[in-house]
Formats: sequence, structure tokens, C-alpha cells
Amino acid sequence: MIIWVNGAFGSGKTTCAFELHRRLPNSFVYDPENIGYFIRNNTPKEIHKSDFQDHGQWRLFNYEMLKYISMEYMGTIIVPMTINNHQYYEEIIQRLIDDGIILKHYILYANKETILKRLNKRLERGETWAKSQIDRCIEVFDTEITEEKIITDNRNIDYVVEEIAKRSGVTLLPDKRTFLKKGIDRAITLIKHIR
Repeated sequence: MIIWVNGAFGSGKTTCAFELHRRLPNSFVYDPENIGYFIRNNTPKEIHKSDFQDHGQWRLFNYEMLKYISMEYMGTIIVPMTINNHQYYEEIIQRLIDDGIILKHYILYANKETILKRLNKRLERGETWAKSQIDRCIEVFDTEITEEKIITDNRNIDYVVEEIAKRSGVTLLPDKRTFLKKGIDRAITLIKHIR
């Protein structure tokens, strides 16, 4: 099974994905962004797109890799990635579903003020690319890619992770970490994935 965690940049996708991974035995976090960085590092700058998702190779490779992993790996694949273009959603997520792969897709949904606060906590001050995408993401998640939302305003990470697990029909291990250990683990995840 694939659990795709979608949402605006700063909505908590990566943090939730790694928290889910910590508590879900036999799971693996697959990061589609790595293909984007591979494309950028291995093609001339003159042909770079401003958003690496606009490269057809990015969409095709991620589709192919997720299909391959899901056929070879008997565990749960967790994918934290914003997809806010309906065509790209069709080319990757819907195509995997059409291939018969069990894929649960969730949108971590919050209002603009909540997302801005979360981005500011990541030390994204001033106007950043992630902040410039908030309105577009909210509009798309309201009109084009609308299933299945988990409202995260005023909700903590534990709630969101448990909601994803419940909706996906998976059983999580109890989280026996102290409050401090959870905070450290989440901070490390955040630092590792700031790009």
C-alpha cells in the first residue's frame, strides 16, 4: 500500500510521514523530491524548469519507481509530496490507482494563516517560494484535487498521524517517547528536509 501525504508546502507532510514511519512497522518513506534534485544536477541549467515537477521525466520516473517498489516491497510506502497540478496528479497518483495499486491519498489541509505560521517556524522569513504557493495550493485543494482532506488547523502531529492510520486501516505501535524525545526527533526531521 502507498500512503500519499499531500498538502501545501509547510502543511506538515514530511514531519507526519516520518512520524508515521516511526510507528508503522514495515514501512518506508519515499521522497519524490530526490528525483527533482537528480534532474537539476544532471541536466544543463538552460533546460531547467522553475518547478522540477514540470519535467515529464520527474513524473514518469516517480510513477515508475513507486510502481516498482509497491510490487517488490510488501510493506507500506509513505510519500510526502505536494501535488497541486491536476494533470500531474493524474499522471502519477491516479495512474498508480488505475494499475490496481492500493493508494491512500490525503491532503493535509489548513488555512493560509496556519500555513504561514508553520513556515515561519521553519525560519522562512519574508517572501519565499513556499509562501508564494499557498494560495495556489488552497485553491487547487478546494476545486480540483479535493479528496481526502484532513483538517490540521489547531491539530497536533500525533492527531494527524493517528487520523491517517485510522483512515488507512493500519495499526500504529504505541509512541513511548518522552515529550522531549519527540521534539528532538521532529526537529531533526525538519532540519534534514529544509531545502
